[in-house]
Amino acid sequence: MTASSAFKVIGTRPVRPDGVDKVTGRAIYGADVKLPGMLHGKVLRSPHAHARILHIDVSAAAALPGVRAVITAADLPAIADKIADLGESVVNLRYMSSNTLAHDKVLYYGHAIAAVAADNPHTAEEAIKLIKVQYELLPPVLDGKQAMAADAPIILDDLRTNELGKRGDRPTNVAEHIQHKRGDLAVGFAQAAVIVERTVHTATVHQGYIEPQNATALWSEDGSVRIWCSTQGAFSIQEQTAEFLNLPVSLVTVTPAEIGGGFGGKLTAYLEPLAALLSRKSGHRPVKMTMSRADVLCSTGPTSGSHIHVKMGADRNGKITAAQATLIYEAGAFPGSPVGAGCGVLFGPYKVDHLQIDGYDVVVNRPKSAAYRAPGATNAVFASETVVDELAEKLGIDPLEFRRINGVQEGDRRADGPAFKRIGFMETLQAAIDHPHYRAPLEGPYRGRGVAAGYWG
Repeated sequence: MTASSAFKVIGTRPVRPDGVDKVTGRAIYGADVKLPGMLHGKVLRSPHAHARILHIDVSAAAALPGVRAVITAADLPAIADKIADLGESVVNLRYMSSNTLAHDKVLYYGHAIAAVAADNPHTAEEAIKLIKVQYELLPPVLDGKQAMAADAPIILDDLRTNELGKRGDRPTNVAEHIQHKRGDLAVGFAQAAVIVERTVHTATVHQGYIEPQNATALWSEDGSVRIWCSTQGAFSIQEQTAEFLNLPVSLVTVTPAEIGGGFGGKLTAYLEPLAALLSRKSGHRPVKMTMSRADVLCSTGPTSGSHIHVKMGADRNGKITAAQATLIYEAGAFPGSPVGAGCGVLFGPYKVDHLQIDGYDVVVNRPKSAAYRAPGATNAVFASETVVDELAEKLGIDPLEFRRINGVQEGDRRADGPAFKRIGFMETLQAAIDHPHYRAPLEGPYRGRGVAAGYWG
């Protein structure tokens, strides 16, 4: 930038507003919150992936000196079906309430069963060990494809498939089947000179933020609830907590503390409703809860594992003639995987006249999935771009040139319906093709150059 520039910020090096506090230790994160008379809470979690809860005995824990409150799902209000938008995903709040504390069944290893508030965290730890739970073990299903089988154990007894907008009439682990379709696949593949077909499996991956989930709550005598926590979405946590506790949203105030990473994983309420319930039950004393790293990994939402099958064909000139894909996304124990986003972006960068995309949202005995940096997109695009590269290689066409031949422009219709506005994709591809780095020689036996295209809404 020149000295005569009209910009006051662009081209300068402004001091990061929160930088000094963070490097000097003055920044207050969720686990740093301290309130007068504060108690400490801990959660009892399931050692089983799938089991029916026959009986919970909390009497020994409640009798331990220093314990001020014990809660189970019986302390949660009954929640009706209601859909909520968490910013990066859409969920049924009744299911998410069951995710906060298990009701009649535990549905994954680490599923919360009960919580304790005590004078200090050590007493709370000892108290949860005294809670006795009687289980009836049930066969778990951990893989999305296996969960779709006709003889697979049913995870949610009331779940029925939303099949292209129509509700099924049989118990199932398939929460939803969505489809995007246009043209005629048979015609498209008949026009192809080369066809590539591949199946990709991606495993469950956690967001891996540095700071574990935490929450401090104070349920005051006037009925209001104040929460301090580590979250990416204060209003989302406010709405969920209000719904789970059957409170007007105006009575719940959420103050987000500094956040040590989230990447989509800190939009879901896990501890906030529990801390609030423990606060009320302990005589309106504030309660702080902080997850261990083990709790985070086994009990909070990772990205979905997936099975993705992609088939694409192209003619001798490199024009994609047909594309077909099946996406099976593991939602975890409750519906709501990002398979819809995966279906929407899978072939997003390319003009295809003949295509069909089928997506399946499938429940398995794993923690409920959560958002993770363009949720649902990365594994879908990994599958499709792998096939695109193979098509280009088989046809002897430069991979960037192959993408330029097939790239979408303003006015082209996406697979899921809407038309693109101005996106600059063709200009970006041409700039990459023309750049000297793309033509620079690769020195050494272990060097390569990869390209990929992706779309996100």
